Amino acid sequence: MKHINTPSSSRKFKRSIISAALITITSSFILPLNAIADDGMAKYNSKNELIRPSGFREWIYVGTPLTPNDMNNGKAAFPEFHNVYISPDSWKHWKKTGKFKDGTVIIKELVSVGSKSAASGKGYFMGEYLGLEALIKDSKRFSKEVGNWAFFSFSSPDHKTLASSAKAQPEASCSTCHQANANDDLVFTKYYPVLRAGKATGEKATGGVDSKL
Repeated sequence: MKHINTPSSSRKFKRSIISAALITITSSFILPLNAIADDGMAKYNSKNELIRPSGFREWIYVGTPLTPNDMNNGKAAFPEFHNVYISPDSWKHWKKTGKFKDGTVIIKELVSVGSKSAASGKGYFMGEYLGLEALIKDSKRFSKEVGNWAFFSFSSPDHKTLASSAKAQPEASCSTCHQANANDDLVFTKYYPVLRAGKATGEKATGGVDSKL
């Protein structure tokens, strides 16, 4: 039996084609917008508060220092694991020049010490997420801060939630220690072999003992 194209069926077919085209066009706009949200650039709200970065686990992982209470008479200033990430653009500039560019974003994800034993032996193993902090270099926005760096914390006192935005912390709360002890523009690169190895090499980060990176 032959199918007869009626005006009604033709209109339905045209509407389907138009709908498909609109979906394609809309998607082409949505994807770039999502990409922009996770581009590693610092963004601020109308109160001049840093909006909590998203997508940072897709950035360059730098390392995880730990100063446990067990080794500091139960009074470690920072007893958590600190998972540290640097934005891809900042990392690229660091490799090329050996300097942290204006606009550098570094993230610290705080994780508790969980178990102290595993099948492989005794040690310190990660527990639960506790908080999130950021270090931003911006010569215009933080022109009066040492090195043009500002420190932010999105952590809550109970370590159960994260704020959607945060204001810059008082300089003395973080910067003083960094000024006295950090070895590269207020950043403790001596504790991060990824940063040490990549400094001004301009190389691709291949990894491994025998490679530069």
